[in-house]
Amino acid sequence: MTAGSFKPLKLWNSWEGVKLAETLMLNELTIAEAKQKLLAKEISAVELVQACLKRMDAVDDKCRAFLSWNAEAALEQAAAADALPQSERANKPLLGLPIALKDNLAVKGEQLSCASKILENFVSPYDSTVAEKLKQSGAILMGRLNLDEFAMGSSTENSAFGATRNPWNIDRAPGGSSGGAAAAVSSNQCIAALGSDTGGSIRQPAAFCGCVGLKPSYGRVSRYGLVAFASSLDQIGPLTKTVADSAMLLQILAGRDPRDSTSVSEPVPNFASDLEDSVNFVRGLKIGLPKEYFVDGLNAEVQAAVEDAVRTFENLGAEILEVSLPHSEYAVAAYYLIATAEASANLARFEGIRYGLRVEGEDPFQLHSKTRGRGFGAEVKRRVLLGTYALSSGYYDAYYLRAQKTRTLIRQDFLDAFKKADLLLTPTTPTPAFLIGEKTSDPIQMYLSDIFTIPANLAGNCAISLPCGFARNPKLPIGLQLLGKSFGETALLKAAHAFEQSTEWKRHQPKIGRF
Repeated sequence: MTAGSFKPLKLWNSWEGVKLAETLMLNELTIAEAKQKLLAKEISAVELVQACLKRMDAVDDKCRAFLSWNAEAALEQAAAADALPQSERANKPLLGLPIALKDNLAVKGEQLSCASKILENFVSPYDSTVAEKLKQSGAILMGRLNLDEFAMGSSTENSAFGATRNPWNIDRAPGGSSGGAAAAVSSNQCIAALGSDTGGSIRQPAAFCGCVGLKPSYGRVSRYGLVAFASSLDQIGPLTKTVADSAMLLQILAGRDPRDSTSVSEPVPNFASDLEDSVNFVRGLKIGLPKEYFVDGLNAEVQAAVEDAVRTFENLGAEILEVSLPHSEYAVAAYYLIATAEASANLARFEGIRYGLRVEGEDPFQLHSKTRGRGFGAEVKRRVLLGTYALSSGYYDAYYLRAQKTRTLIRQDFLDAFKKADLLLTPTTPTPAFLIGEKTSDPIQMYLSDIFTIPANLAGNCAISLPCGFARNPKLPIGLQLLGKSFGETALLKAAHAFEQSTEWKRHQPKIGRF
């Protein structure tokens, strides 16, 4: 398949000897469940991959989570995993598990389009660090996931190859920019996925699609091989069906990488095993509610679900207190100056000369302008223009420099809040998933979808979104956001796991399963 074709693959001829009824259920397993069954030899990696491919064949023409996938290659990887000698399995904790990647993460020999016409036919010559680690751990890379072009958007409608749709209701957006990743996990087309989060691009779609989305602390996971949007904000993280699965993936992905100067030599705890005493951990935990996040305009059903989550934590023994993040109101403005300024610099490399689309002109200037004019979509052009303006002579101090000073104040707000609280609790988004097309004509309203997620990126803190309820008419997931200190993922994951184990939200299945 090529980017944007979305043509489902027919797999029937490769299914000999597989019990169809059993196979169809395997794609619904979590990482932990699938791993256990593979170790016990109750299932094979080939059967697990076939189940995901069958699911993709059945629903992705409606969901459009994937830009491309290669069934033959995935089955070959699975067969190799099944044939691996027992002596070589111990150091491969993800052996045989199908995981998909957002199409801005480099995988050698696979397309790397960033959902943009300018890179439509570009094939990556190398692996990103996260892809390298997944391969070393035995994971099976299942395909390329749709996103807003160059990760610039909050609905996955900005993709040059068509919008992804929410598995809970295909008239609704899945969020963005990692909408393809969230939709693929939620609709059980893969066991887990990797996305990137610049201002909420993992957490917001996780909330809209009813799965778990983790943004690690800035510097926790190497960004080598991630096509840069805003280098001081971007971070790679997992989208999974459970908190335990996110912990397991973070354990593998985290760590210092000499190829990424922003990755930090911070010790990597055993995140997965640390979850075992999560309920006891929550007793006496101080959880802060930022008063600036519970304001007029918050959707009533979102507010009710989050308040129920607060009561759940109280019942688990947590101490709830009010905190303040007084500069939160400036976060969106600061973010859209810093992010667009960095984007204008990062995207300067796509000029029609070194790689990607090339549209000939009479001189280098025409070549450059025609290539970018035809290759970039409207939202990317908007952000590049805004960023270039903010960095231009006479405006740098008035816009970009002030935004950076505001960022410092926002980071200090978090440092002050964490002197009183161990974790912070907020809604992930101000509303449930909105309709496809509802906000495309009003960029400001679209940008405000990330109002609760952006501050964590500006501050560099870790944060997670997990399901905490549903809106009615139509039934749509609601996300709870927990925010932790920088490199405080252990506490964040333990609290999230305790909440998840005390509720039933993770057991719900999306509407797309009933097509």
